[in-house]
Amino acid sequence: MSLKGVELQIAIPKTFDAGKMSDTANQFTLRNQEAASDAMMRQLERNRSTVTTTLHAEELHQEKDPKQHESEQQEEQEENSIETKVVSKHPYKGNFVDFSG
Repeated sequence: MSLKGVELQIAIPKTFDAGKMSDTANQFTLRNQEAASDAMMRQLERNRSTVTTTLHAEELHQEKDPKQHESEQQEEQEENSIETKVVSKHPYKGNFVDFSG
């Protein structure tokens, strides 16, 4: 496959254009990756410099008696069972069964 002079006049400039477009596309992706990396580094620095939520000092230092802890758990269970009993009572569901038909 041989190229003539006229064909080379068209092919060579288009090769340079294609190379420029390819280089531009590569640079675009690199810039996007750098921008994403910079944004992530700024976010990490912000997270390092800010104070996160902490528990109240009273809750951290308060030690519960094991018997008291068990009684609190029993109270919570009783409250939950009472709530489920109240929720389970419905005005008409389960009160009437229609056998006709």
